[in-house]
Amino acid sequence: LMRADMIFYNGMRLESKMQEIFEKMARNKPVYAVTDNLPTQKIIFHDGSADPHIWFDIQLWLKAGKNVLAALIKHDPNHQLQFEENAARYFATLQALDQWTIQQINRIPKTQRLLITAHDAFGYFGKAYQIEVKGLQGISTVSEYGLKDVSDLVNFISERRIRSVFVESSVSDRSLKAVVEGCKAKGHEVQIGGTLFSDAMGEAGTPEGNYLGMVKYNVNTIVEGLK
Repeated sequence: LMRADMIFYNGMRLESKMQEIFEKMARNKPVYAVTDNLPTQKIIFHDGSADPHIWFDIQLWLKAGKNVLAALIKHDPNHQLQFEENAARYFATLQALDQWTIQQINRIPKTQRLLITAHDAFGYFGKAYQIEVKGLQGISTVSEYGLKDVSDLVNFISERRIRSVFVESSVSDRSLKAVVEGCKAKGHEVQIGGTLFSDAMGEAGTPEGNYLGMVKYNVNTIVEGLK
């Protein structure tokens, strides 16, 4: 961080106490939260706190990219044309990805569009692509869940006759396995529909190791698990 010419971070407290460090470093170098100045009506709030997982709404992530573009031009105006050309190509790719995501989600019957995950990271995804979303934990991976949370989710899944739930790459699968076992005990078979990337991407060098590949992987996994 000390050697960096510029620093970009997500913001909305995703980085927790690291955000305080970024704010202090902003006194001496360009430091930007890419979520600054996003349309307030598009932001999801939980108990007064903004949900930081905006990258699951591709249109919101595109707006965050425009914040990056503006910051780069401000601090390196000599390369403005290059920045704008690169951004135009990337933004076109994001627009295409957004349309592809809509098409894929439309393959899931509306009555089966219910995404259940370990923690509540997919709110923006559900809002953008018209899928009901429910997480066992809150928006933070460090939030606790209790026996009542598991019991309530077991009852919800059993009543709705849901076929699949999804674990996450950055969260232990123990909680959802308990939910699956609880459903089985109630006479309803529910399967693990796959592993989704929520607060992290895939390993470097894999298709899921960048944003575009991660989104495609998640969408394909969700569609196959729910349709």
